[in-house]
Amino acid sequence: MSPKPAPRVFLRQPLGADEADFLAAVKRSRKLHRPWTHPPADNEGFRGWLRRCGDDDFEGRLVVDRETHAPVGVYNLSQVFQGNFKSAYMGCYAFEPHQGRGLMGEGLELMLREVFGELRLHRVEANVQPENARSLALVERAGFRREGYSPRYLKIGGRWRDHVRHALTVEDWRDRRRE
Repeated sequence: MSPKPAPRVFLRQPLGADEADFLAAVKRSRKLHRPWTHPPADNEGFRGWLRRCGDDDFEGRLVVDRETHAPVGVYNLSQVFQGNFKSAYMGCYAFEPHQGRGLMGEGLELMLREVFGELRLHRVEANVQPENARSLALVERAGFRREGYSPRYLKIGGRWRDHVRHALTVEDWRDRRRE
């Protein structure tokens, strides 16, 4: 068995210094994002996201190219609950021109290590619009199981949109890593 190659990306918390690069990446990725997501697209939106990243119930991470240090995408965990629930909701988006190269998949592996390691959560849920084939494939490759269909689940871009609900537990994640 050959060793797994080193990841081409790393995760880090966003900083105020990321604002210009982040907003440029969002601008050039507008066609990629629509209608699936509407990331912060102006200074005020970026700063709001950055503040939210400091909240106890939210974790935001930039996926960064290890070689160029360019932002590849974002993973967000919202409604992070501890106690008996130990769960969160996860969302993500990639930036042009990095999509379709497996970088977000590598970032997801790193994010799941944080979710089930550092954060010590038991479950993470990802809700994906049914027509978003790339995001569905991303979570399914990572071992998320489909749990259901939620009509008009989340308002995105001013419209209520249907979502397919997927989840991964720490037990499923550990079993998958052993394989």
